[in-house]
Amino acid sequence: MDAVQKIEQVKHLPIKFGEVARYVIVPGDPNRVPVIAESLENVTNQGQNREFNAYKGTHKGIEVSVVSTGVGCPSTAIAVEELSHIGAEVFIRIGTSGSVDKSAKKGDIFIATAAVRDDGTSKQYIPIEFPAIASHNVVSNLIKASENLNIDSKVGICQSKDSFFGETEPERMPVAPYLDFKWKSWQKGSVGASEMEAATLFTISQIKRIEAGAILAIETSDKDTIKKMTEIVLESITYMEREKNVS
Repeated sequence: MDAVQKIEQVKHLPIKFGEVARYVIVPGDPNRVPVIAESLENVTNQGQNREFNAYKGTHKGIEVSVVSTGVGCPSTAIAVEELSHIGAEVFIRIGTSGSVDKSAKKGDIFIATAAVRDDGTSKQYIPIEFPAIASHNVVSNLIKASENLNIDSKVGICQSKDSFFGETEPERMPVAPYLDFKWKSWQKGSVGASEMEAATLFTISQIKRIEAGAILAIETSDKDTIKKMTEIVLESITYMEREKNVS
């Protein structure tokens, strides 16, 4: 596919072919993009369109983009589709989440190995039996970075849902018994965190043969925790770039 065709497929992002790095950090919140970008050098604000806010910079000489996906799997799919069309190859989500089985507590940092596909978007790509698994390369380097930086983290499965209030106020929903049944099932299955984007991110990345991972803050979105997660992500990117150059 030539560059012109690729440009034509970018209908929502404020960037085009040649303006994205190989490594892209994808928070949900557009307001979190400049916070993450503070940890980069040579930063450029590339603009915002709808929920998609884009910055680009470098870390230890490695180009890194930061692009928000907005809330939920539908807009995440748009971001991943368009970013991958214009050259992005490794996606790492920095986000927030709730706790499911209570193994992860408020304030913990959680590295997702896979996601429960409790969303609707990923079903538009591939049957539900297909697992939403994070890239081993990304997960292993996130864990390695966390350990080397002495920043504690939990590791496990997250759940991706479509309804925020279906989780926080299930009792007022007409399908409350069904929601309660599913929540208890996730708990019994040792699901550690609940968020709204990872399942589609992982599923599309597997289909497109690109890489993806996610690191989540449990029940907090304070700047200090976001900075710690950013530090882990950037360190993991240096490991992946080094490994790529060696191979």
